[in-house]
Amino acid sequence: FSNQYTEEEARKLGVVGWVKNTRQGTVTGQVQGPEDKVNAMKSWLSNVGSPSSRIDRTNFSNEKEISKLDFSGFSTRY
Repeated sequence: FSNQYTEEEARKLGVVGWVKNTRQGTVTGQVQGPEDKVNAMKSWLSNVGSPSSRIDRTNFSNEKEISKLDFSGFSTRY
């Protein structure tokens, strides 16, 4: 999963948070923003992804409403 594409998509949609590849070959992260933008990002992560990625399944958890954003942008963690 190329996180560069994920960062670009997040910026385009206007969501904030982070993403990182795990040693198990999966991707984990956190996305924050208006509900419609977060849903658009979830759809992209589930159906599109980066050009070289293969998406077998997605699992979104710990979804909740927040009063303010915890992040100022979208980044890759290592």
